[in-house]
Amino acid sequence: MMHAPSNKRTAAENGDGGIDVVLMRSLGNGEDLGPIVRYAFECGKPEALLHQLRNVVKKKEVEIEELCKLHYDEFILAVDELRGVLVDAYDLKSSLSSENLRLQEVASALLLKLDALLELYLIKKNVTEAIQTLKVCVQVSKLCLACNMHVANNRFYPALKILDLIEKDYLQNTPLKALRKVIDKQIPAIKLHIEKQVCSEFNDWLLHIRSIAKEIGQLAIGQAASARQGDEEKRAHQREAEEQSRSGVNPVYALDSEHIDEDTVLEFDLAPLYRSHHIHTCLGIQEKFCEYYYNNRLMQLNLDLQISSAQPFLESHQPFFAQIAGFFIVEDRVLRTSKGLLSESQVESLWDSAMSKMKSVVEDQFSHTNTANHLLLIKDFVTLFGATLSRHGFQVTPLLEVLDNSRDKYHELLLSECRKQIGDILTSDTFEQMVIKKEYEYNMNVVSFHLQSSDTVPAFPFIAPFSSSVPDACRVVRSFIEDSVSYLSYGGHINFHDVLKKYLDKLMIDVLNEALLSMIHTGNLGVSQAMQIAANIAVLERTCDLFLWQAAQLCSVPLHLVERPHAGLTAKAVFKASQNAAYNALLNVVDSKLDEYLALMSSINWTADEAPEHANDYIHEIVIYLDLLISTAQQILPLDALYKVGVGALHHISDSIVATFLSESLKRFNLNAIIGIDNDLKMLEAFADERFQSTGLSDFKRDCSFRDCLVESRQLVNLLLSNQPDDFMDPVIREKAYGALDYKKVATICEKLKDSPDRLFGSLSNRNAKQNSRKKSMDTLKRRLKDFS
Repeated sequence: MMHAPSNKRTAAENGDGGIDVVLMRSLGNGEDLGPIVRYAFECGKPEALLHQLRNVVKKKEVEIEELCKLHYDEFILAVDELRGVLVDAYDLKSSLSSENLRLQEVASALLLKLDALLELYLIKKNVTEAIQTLKVCVQVSKLCLACNMHVANNRFYPALKILDLIEKDYLQNTPLKALRKVIDKQIPAIKLHIEKQVCSEFNDWLLHIRSIAKEIGQLAIGQAASARQGDEEKRAHQREAEEQSRSGVNPVYALDSEHIDEDTVLEFDLAPLYRSHHIHTCLGIQEKFCEYYYNNRLMQLNLDLQISSAQPFLESHQPFFAQIAGFFIVEDRVLRTSKGLLSESQVESLWDSAMSKMKSVVEDQFSHTNTANHLLLIKDFVTLFGATLSRHGFQVTPLLEVLDNSRDKYHELLLSECRKQIGDILTSDTFEQMVIKKEYEYNMNVVSFHLQSSDTVPAFPFIAPFSSSVPDACRVVRSFIEDSVSYLSYGGHINFHDVLKKYLDKLMIDVLNEALLSMIHTGNLGVSQAMQIAANIAVLERTCDLFLWQAAQLCSVPLHLVERPHAGLTAKAVFKASQNAAYNALLNVVDSKLDEYLALMSSINWTADEAPEHANDYIHEIVIYLDLLISTAQQILPLDALYKVGVGALHHISDSIVATFLSESLKRFNLNAIIGIDNDLKMLEAFADERFQSTGLSDFKRDCSFRDCLVESRQLVNLLLSNQPDDFMDPVIREKAYGALDYKKVATICEKLKDSPDRLFGSLSNRNAKQNSRKKSMDTLKRRLKDFS
């Protein structure tokens, strides 16, 4: 106690008081002395630290001694108690040792059993874990086995579902690493195998669907054709009802017992496609499959759009369009039933590509086709193709526009064929009235073209007013109308009646009428043939209304629109003009024949010594010819035409007689020759009156009768035989008796009348006053006419 202050002072004096304070605080707090020791060594003063530690020990010993001195009694007692406790502890230790020996002797067997039990528990734990592992492995193995069986049986969707289940729920939880590694390696391989198998099946389906596309298209186009036929039958019934109503017969309506199901679903198998699409969707490669499908179908379409040059298009066009129709019917079904496989833009792209190619093909083939029937066959099938695909929502207007653009070429070809047919018909026609022996012939050649004059069936044999070329030509025209309607219908134009009317006029005018005019102007026609052609033209003129009516019916145009004024064919007026041309040609033929007979007037003795008692020989020939002419015309021509022929022939005869007097070859004639001409005219006038009455022309109250056609020659003869010929210069008498005569002609003819006195006034030289007066009157006429001119 006494040395402590001194020690503190010494330490402080040595400069180590700081370490002592820190050391004491650390010891008091039970802290780690490592930092202090490290610091002492770092400062290079380990001896000082050691010295301080010794000082601390001394301090503690001093404190213990002081404490022991302070508690000495208690310490002694505690030591005694401790010794007692040590004895008791020794006794207890001996007891425990004996007990322990005894316990060990007893528990050694139990310890062995406990070790065995613990070992069994460990085995049980291992077995339990093994069983759990095996259960998981067995489940995974069963799933793998089931997946293999599904794959082997091509049931790919359940196989993929199992693979998905293994990946999500079992693969990471499989305790067997080797099995997990094998499964993890096989799953991609199985998926790849499934993808290859599905692609293989899909490729087989692609080949199959392309092979049956033509059949699909043919079936669909057949349905469209059946629907079109049904529509045409309905229109035919409607036209029949309209015709019956037009003719005054009550139309009979019937229910259509047959119904064509236009919406019949075309059956074809898309299951492989749906399956492939679904499997690829499950594999997560849907976009890849969609692209694969589109590219393959595009390649198939390009192959389908190729035209083989080894086969004529007329033979290949139906399979060509049927294949394309089948392709797009399939695509439409795929678009509507498989979600996400195709887009509308892709289908539209395919259709635009096909439409461009089809337009090019049709335009090219039409440009090389030179037969109207071939164009019509192709056009009909193309319109059926268009109708089929338009029902599936495809726009076919551009293709129909190509057909409309070719209608002029088609009709030119059709007109060319009709021109040849009509030319052959006219060439083979003898232009004799058609003799019909049977009722079916009458119906076929007369009734079918409304050429009958009454609804009563005539007695057979029936002589028609036309020749065989008329019904034959009508058949050509009717066929032209039907073919034209077939081409124009179901195209881009809804109302094509005006177009058909234009082409019908072209047929009637440029083909039929031109052929008839060519026959009239260039053909060596006889009188009966010329008459028959004129009669045929008159009949054909009447058929214009019939053909226009038939065209309106086929175009479904109301008849009241056709019957409007100025709605008829231009050909009707053209036929009227051609009829006049035919009559003129007929009159030319008649005039030529009459000229042959009139040429016989050259044999007349114009200075005969005696007046003839009978008509000259030439007039007998003329009357015989006229009788035959009028009889033939009466059988063939209508009364108007008959009248024109008779008037024209008699006018020509009269003009020719006057022309004979004016002819330079006739230098002079006497009164006896005039008396002969007078006899000729009397015979001719008697014939004219009789035929005018017998033909029934008198009932029509014509302003000019057949006799009136001879008025110029008659007035000339009357003037030359008149006792007062100078009355011609009297305006009143001239207007009444000689109005048809011309001054100059009369002057020329009168100059040629030069009879000698002995011949003119008798052979006995007894001139009477009457004859002398007549001669003076004639001389006066000649003088006055000379002065007048």
